[in-house]
Parts: sequence; C-alpha cells; structure tokens
Amino acid sequence: MSDFHVDVGERVTFSKTIGESDIYMFAGITGDFSGNHVNEQYMAKSAFKHRIAHGSLLVGFMSTTSTMMIARCVEKGIDETPVSLGYDRIRFIKPVYINDTVTITYTISEIDTERRRSLSNIEIINQKDETVAVGQHILKWVPDS
Repeated sequence: MSDFHVDVGERVTFSKTIGESDIYMFAGITGDFSGNHVNEQYMAKSAFKHRIAHGSLLVGFMSTTSTMMIARCVEKGIDETPVSLGYDRIRFIKPVYINDTVTITYTISEIDTERRRSLSNIEIINQKDETVAVGQHILKWVPDS
C-alpha cells in the first residue's frame, strides 16, 4: 500500500447489458435521436446492420467505474475529496449493439503525489471479449478544509 489513497494496479469493474430502453432513455436525456441509435430500418442499410449505442453512454459507464473507485476510497475515511478532471484518449473501437453485455474495467495506472492526481486506464469489452472502447481518466484529490 502506498501513502496515497489508491495503488497502481488497483481496479474496479462494472457490467451491464445494453437494453433498448437504455438507448431511448439516453436519447431522451441528451436529445441525441440520431438514426444510428433509434432507427433500425436506417441502420439495416449500413455496414453495422443494427442500431448502436451512443458513445457518450459508454463514457457514462466509464464514469460509473470512477465513482466506484471513489466510493471505495471514501469508505476508508480519507481526508480529501476526489473529483474528476476529465477523460482523455477516448476511442470507440467497435460498435455496441442492443443486447450486448459490456464490462468496464477501471485500473489505476499512475499516481502523482505532488499534484495529488491519479491516472486510470479504462477498457470496455463486450460479451465476446472484444475491446469496444478505451479511455483514460484523471482524478484530482483535493484536501478537505
């Protein structure tokens, strides 16, 4: 265990089957009613053949895992408030379809104790063990007053 709240290699995972209701609720919240997400006939003519999940929905799942890591630390009784500084290098590698099950793994990859930051790698795989998205997340650990 380091003198920081997390250790390099520490990880959390979250899994979810993407339902049609997830797509429509997300479209309603964001206003993104692109045919890519809500029009099966339109997508049947495409190379994808079916509707695909919003990329930003996958980023939301990345946020879920960062929140899980934060919750783990808060339960330890830390004296800092971790906040997100953002996501970098997000890539959508393969489409995610309705009824796909995705598993998001959030792994601490670097710690900068001077700047009070941790960097994490995030990978999303589907039920076929194919990588569908990746990204990096930066957490800032702000001392409590």
